[in-house]
Amino acid sequence: MHFEESDEEKMFREAVREFAQKHVAPVWQDYDKNHEIPRDLIKKMADMQLWAPTVSEEYGGAGISMTMACIAAEELARADLSIALPVMYLVEASWAFIYDLYGTHESKSEILPRVTKGDLFFGIATTEPTGGSDLVNSTKTVIKPKGDGYVVNGEKVYISGIKETEKYGGVYWTLGKSDPKGDHKAFDAFILPLNMGDGLHPGITTTLFEDMGRMGVSTGGFNIENVEIPKHYLIGEHGKGFYHAMEGFSAARVLIGATCLGSAEGCFDIGVDYVKQRRQFNRPLAAFEGIQFEGGDSWMALQADRHLVYHAAWIMDQHYREKNPNYNKLDIARYTAAAKYKAPHDALDVITRAMTWHGAFGYTKECPLEAAYRGVRSYTVGAEGGAHIQKIVMAREIFGAENLPYRQEKQV
Repeated sequence: MHFEESDEEKMFREAVREFAQKHVAPVWQDYDKNHEIPRDLIKKMADMQLWAPTVSEEYGGAGISMTMACIAAEELARADLSIALPVMYLVEASWAFIYDLYGTHESKSEILPRVTKGDLFFGIATTEPTGGSDLVNSTKTVIKPKGDGYVVNGEKVYISGIKETEKYGGVYWTLGKSDPKGDHKAFDAFILPLNMGDGLHPGITTTLFEDMGRMGVSTGGFNIENVEIPKHYLIGEHGKGFYHAMEGFSAARVLIGATCLGSAEGCFDIGVDYVKQRRQFNRPLAAFEGIQFEGGDSWMALQADRHLVYHAAWIMDQHYREKNPNYNKLDIARYTAAAKYKAPHDALDVITRAMTWHGAFGYTKECPLEAAYRGVRSYTVGAEGGAHIQKIVMAREIFGAENLPYRQEKQV
């Protein structure tokens, strides 16, 4: 076993940390209040090849590994405790990666160079009003052939980057069914161009929701009414969209784990510094055994999450980059589900302890920890699959797919 980062990874971490502490840390509380990440910050990230960095060099990306993508997510979240910027980063880094794997050369040449330059937001839109995790039964969006392309009708909700896309431009990796009553084999994945830089696509109408956290990035939804797309916007093979989406969820989940890890680490450091300085009963808070035990619990959780997240990323790299036959997509799904479940829940515990150490101040908007609490909470609720879905994914690989609860119900 080898637990040390390579020289390349160490240099990359140092470069991202320097960038994040210089350009992100001083401004994140401002955009948490005004609800908009500065465009010049995104452009600076693009100049550093940190915007969709997993995209191949052919299309303007850096072609970095998933391990390095996690390093960037962790360091960005250490700097932006609210995780708004890391959320935008991880969406681009994960779903643009899957698009790069399966999209047509024609569509990638048109879209990805604009994404990696920070000119287009690249988002993910699979959730619908009737449900999120149950894609097979809840997806009502329909994609049908029309002429030399397709026509799409449907609705998507709880989608990141709607305001940014409407204002500056963006496209979405999304799903529809060729047969509304079909099963998982009826899904097609495709690029939906909401705004290619010249305004919303005809047939697209948007709405915005107000989240409790991650205020720097918007959340909303959009209606799709008779939107026509070219044939080359299809991602992968016809009928394989569901499977490609599962790969995208895995990529996003490991980056979510790294993001929550980074925010929790930043909060833990702030908490430790505070209890060393704050004095009560003629001694530092750090000298109280109750604080020390909680600190040990937090440190242990962070170490466990670090190993789990980076092990999951390593497995992804073994499969996609090294073509190691010992690791397949089901292995990836299990480990990334574990990372997506454990890291956010542990992070919430770590942040809560650090807030408690701060006393009444920890419950104010002046304390940076409350923004971290609001942001990380989103990933214990849902996003890229709810908490219980992660347990179902893990259980599927432990007990066998034949024992999944919903398959048992069908048999009865």
